[in-house]
Amino acid sequence: MRRALDAASEAGTQGEVPIGAVVALDGEIVAVAANRTRQPPDPTGHAEIRALRMAAEALGQDRLTGCDLYVTLEPCAMCAGAISHARIARLYYAASDPKGGAVEHGARVFEQDQCLHRPEVYTGLAEQEAGDMLREFFRERR
Repeated sequence: MRRALDAASEAGTQGEVPIGAVVALDGEIVAVAANRTRQPPDPTGHAEIRALRMAAEALGQDRLTGCDLYVTLEPCAMCAGAISHARIARLYYAASDPKGGAVEHGARVFEQDQCLHRPEVYTGLAEQEAGDMLREFFRERR
């Protein structure tokens, strides 16, 4: 999670919402990404999506079976769907997102009958640090 927080912090300094994600396999980091939706403009440039793409390319496969995903904020519905399709084994996320999250809030993607794969989910890892980073980012912009 430390590496995901570092990626999030870097994204924040570039004007992106500070969210970071890391894909690991057998304890080794395979991919690290941060939000990048503004430059270049890409509405799908969420940290999770970017990390999953990088990991798939690095491993040469579309299914990331056995991989863990660490992310600094509860994934949205788009990202939760991608996590399911990628067959991520375990999802760890720091801060909950009552407004846009779709794991324990909103759509609760992994609880739907249509969900193809349900990862193990662990929450609250570095929650305070991730939440503080997001609150400070938005406070500076208001």
